[in-house]
Amino acid sequence: MSMSPTASVSNASIPAATPSSHIPKRGARACTACRKGKNRCEGDAPCRRCQLSGTPCIFEKPEKKNAPPAAAGVNAERLSRLEGQYLVMQSHMIGMQSSLDRILSVVQGQAHSSAMFPPPPPPSQALGNRSFEEERGDKFPPLPGFAPPPHKYATYGIIPSTAASSEDESEDTLPRATLNAPIEALQGLANAAAEAAAVPSTSAPRVKKRKRAEPIPRNAFPHVVEKGLVADSEARELYNIFFAGCHLFIPVFDPLYDTYESLMERTPWTFDAILAVAGKIRSGNGPLSPTFYKCLEEAQGIARSSLFGPVVRKEAVQGMLLLAAWSTNGWLPSGHAMRMALDLGLHRALEKLADDTGKQRTQEEERDLVISARIWLCLYWFDHQMSLGTGRPIVLRDENSIRHCRLLLGHSMASPTDVRLISQVELIAQKTQIYETLAQMNGQVNHNTLAFIRRATIALEKWYNECDELHRQTMDENSLLRKILAGELHYAKLWLVCVALRGVSWDKMPFEQRELAFQAKDAASSCLDIFLSSPEYRAALRYAVHDSLVTAAFSGLFLLKMASLFPAELDLAMITVQVEQLAQLLSDVAAERYALTLRIMLANLRRKDLPTW
Repeated sequence: MSMSPTASVSNASIPAATPSSHIPKRGARACTACRKGKNRCEGDAPCRRCQLSGTPCIFEKPEKKNAPPAAAGVNAERLSRLEGQYLVMQSHMIGMQSSLDRILSVVQGQAHSSAMFPPPPPPSQALGNRSFEEERGDKFPPLPGFAPPPHKYATYGIIPSTAASSEDESEDTLPRATLNAPIEALQGLANAAAEAAAVPSTSAPRVKKRKRAEPIPRNAFPHVVEKGLVADSEARELYNIFFAGCHLFIPVFDPLYDTYESLMERTPWTFDAILAVAGKIRSGNGPLSPTFYKCLEEAQGIARSSLFGPVVRKEAVQGMLLLAAWSTNGWLPSGHAMRMALDLGLHRALEKLADDTGKQRTQEEERDLVISARIWLCLYWFDHQMSLGTGRPIVLRDENSIRHCRLLLGHSMASPTDVRLISQVELIAQKTQIYETLAQMNGQVNHNTLAFIRRATIALEKWYNECDELHRQTMDENSLLRKILAGELHYAKLWLVCVALRGVSWDKMPFEQRELAFQAKDAASSCLDIFLSSPEYRAALRYAVHDSLVTAAFSGLFLLKMASLFPAELDLAMITVQVEQLAQLLSDVAAERYALTLRIMLANLRRKDLPTW
C-alpha cells in the first residue's frame, strides 16, 4: 500500500521501537530550497514557499551517519586497495626517474659542448615564454623550464683545503680542522669516495680526498640574446646604460674585465640581470618596456633554479645581488646571495690574498681571488645595509672576512670603483658596532649614551677623512664618488641619532635629547644639500639603487618631522623649499612613491596653524 508524502514525513517523526532506526533532525524535514534559504518549511511537497516562487520542491533523503558494520568494512577494504595502488605507482615513478637520470648523465657526457643547453620546454611550458606584457601586472613571471642543472658535485669556487692537518693524520682519516663542520667534512669524503668508485680498478679502491675542485661546467642556460628575446644591438645599448652609472652604486664589477662579450660568455644570469636593470632605468617615468620584462623573467627564472640546486659560479652571486639591489624588497634575495657566497667560499678570498707564505699563484688564480673578494665585500656591505635599514637582526657577524679589505686598493687588478667599495665596507662595519652598542642601552638616553654618541660621531668623521683622502688621489673635489661619500657621512650622523632616540617621547624630550635631535636635523639638511646642489649627483640618481633613494627620502621626512615638532625654532620656508625640490627630483628618477609620501607630509604640515609659516 502506497503512502502519501505527508504520511511518510509524519511517520518519520515517530520514534521506532528498535534502537537501530535513524531519527532525522528537524533540518531533514525541510525541502532543499527552504533549507538553503534557512526558511521554515511546511514539510509537504510541494511546500507553499516553493509554489509561490516556482522553485522545484525537492526533499532529499537524510544521510545515515552511523553506517552499518558491513558498509564500513567495504570502505576500509577499498581504501586499503587504493593505498596499495598508490604505493605501486609511486615505486614505478621513482624507478622511471632513476632511469631518466642515468640516461641524462650518459647523454650529457657524450654530447658536444655546444649542445649542453636544456631542451626547449614542452608545449605546456612554452606558453610561459610569451612576452610579459601579455601577462597581468600582478602575476609572478612564469618559470620557462629553468630546472636546476645536474652537477657532479655541489661545491665549487674557493673550497676549503682537504689536506691532513698534521703528520699523524693520513689522507683517509677525518682531519681535525673539519671536526666542527660535519656536513662539509662528510660531503668532501663522500665526493672522494664517489670518484674512487667511478674509476675501475682490479685492486681494492683507496679513498682519497679531493685536492682541488672539479672543473666548472658550462653554463646551463642561454642568455636573452642567444634565445632571440633581445637583439644584440639593443643588448649592447642596455649594457652601456648600466656601466654609465649603475656600477658606481653596486661596485662589484671591473669595466675593463667585465666587458659585454665576457659577461655574455661567463654568466648569462648576471648578463640578463644587467639588461633588466638597464631596461628599467631606460624607461624612466614612462611605461616599462617589453625588453625589461623579458630580461627580468629570464634572470628571475635562472635565480629560482638556484634555490635547490648547487651553485657553481661566483658570478651567480653577482646576478642575485643585482636583482636584490634594484628591487623595492631586496631583503630575501640578498639573504640568498649571502648563502650562495658562503657555499662558494667567497668569504675566504681576502684571507687567501693576504697569505704571504710564498705560494705562487697563476694570473688566472689571482684574478679569481680578486673577483671573489670584490663580490664578497660588496655583498657583505649590502646585506648589512639591508639589515640596518629594515631594523632586522644582522645574520653574519664575522668581521674577520673583511679585515684585509684594503688589499684590493694596492692590487694590480684593482677596479676604479674599489675605493668606493672599501669605503662602504669600512662604514658599514662602524655602523654595525654602533647599532649593537646602542641596542644594549634599550633606548635609554643617559650620560653614557651621550658620551658614546660623541665618540661615534668622531669615529665617523675620521672614517670620512681617511676615505676622502683615498678618493682625492684620483678624483677632484666635485667628482661624483666624493659627493656620494660626503652624503653618506651626513646620513650616517642622522642615522646614529635616530637609533639612539628610538622609543623616546619626542614631545617631552629633555634638553640633552633635544640637542641630539637638532644635530640630526643639521645632518639631514646637509645630506639634502649634497643631493640638490651637485649636478653630478642629481644626474646620477637615475642609476641609483633603491637604498640610495630611501636615504634621500628619509632625510626629507626627518626634516618635516622636526618642523612639525619645533616650528618656532626652525626655518620652515627653507625646509619647504628643500623638500619640494627633493620630491621633484625623486619624481624625475622614477621614485614617485617616495615623492608622493613627501608631498603628503608637506601638505599635512601646511594645514597646521603654524605662526611662523
